[in-house]
Amino acid sequence: LLKLSLMKVESQLANKHSEHTNWMTRILFLFLPLITAFTFAAENNAPYLYIIGVAQDAGYPQAGCYSPHCLPGWQDDSLKRSATSIALIDPASSRKYLFEATPDLPDQLYELEVEAPDELFTLAGVFLTHAHIGHYTGLMFFGHEAMGTSAIPVFAMPRFKLFLETNGPWSQLVELNNIELMPLENQREQRLGTITVIPFTVPHRDEYSETVGYRILGPNKSAIFIPDINKWSIWDTDITELIKEVDYALLDATFYKDGELGNRDMSQIPHPFVTESMALFGNFTPEQRDKVWFIHFNHTNPLLNEESEQAQFVRSEGFNVAREGIRLPL
Repeated sequence: LLKLSLMKVESQLANKHSEHTNWMTRILFLFLPLITAFTFAAENNAPYLYIIGVAQDAGYPQAGCYSPHCLPGWQDDSLKRSATSIALIDPASSRKYLFEATPDLPDQLYELEVEAPDELFTLAGVFLTHAHIGHYTGLMFFGHEAMGTSAIPVFAMPRFKLFLETNGPWSQLVELNNIELMPLENQREQRLGTITVIPFTVPHRDEYSETVGYRILGPNKSAIFIPDINKWSIWDTDITELIKEVDYALLDATFYKDGELGNRDMSQIPHPFVTESMALFGNFTPEQRDKVWFIHFNHTNPLLNEESEQAQFVRSEGFNVAREGIRLPL
């Protein structure tokens, strides 16, 4: 773990061409990430969620996009954002879990390694939401061309499980035992020690699989994770009531508002606009608003820029804008 942190620090220092950094600063940069992570995890040995990706499936900047809103991401690596994924880290059981296997899995596994190293935490499973590219294609890195893993548990709904079993190259992962498919059922609990994970179906474009969100129940707090859904109004669950039942709500914020894609008909790619969600949650108390974490930002979404007028407005209204590295204790 110290070696990983040192490598990360040295890389940061090299990028900044910091020739005058003294040894005290080096020590601070080396140990601060460790102290922060382990102090957080050691508190009551409690599990927590760790955000490791916030962008829509294709990340930011998006492939082939050289418009003014994407260029900063190409020109400054620090502005890049990986596809939406969260990790569940449980110090008590020395286990860690991923929610989504994104195309950015290599980088995200590294970030997870720095936060919860393999020597101390076993990667005990991957929970998938649906079969769109940003949510499952990272499974390829478990294959024999890359990591060559052995029986990594991958949790999937029935249609999704069948899709992975019967379509290459995913079927090869199953045949070679790189992954072990674990069946999920709507509203059926998955017990992970002191943590319970419950999938629930949501309406979305289900070409190859169902789409689910997850309720994650820890010993002290709970969360819902819904990175993709069509519109709140067509779901048979009242999202406002669901938010009131949990402590954190990580919600689909693919687009900030209508018209974001220029002349393209956005009804063909339905998602709840952030402006729609904020209006729907308009009667929330400050405490209820603070539960909401907007996530899964398209490359056009101004919330990717935390200094943008829109991001400042969202925060001023009492809501949260998800960022990599945020920890949410359970």
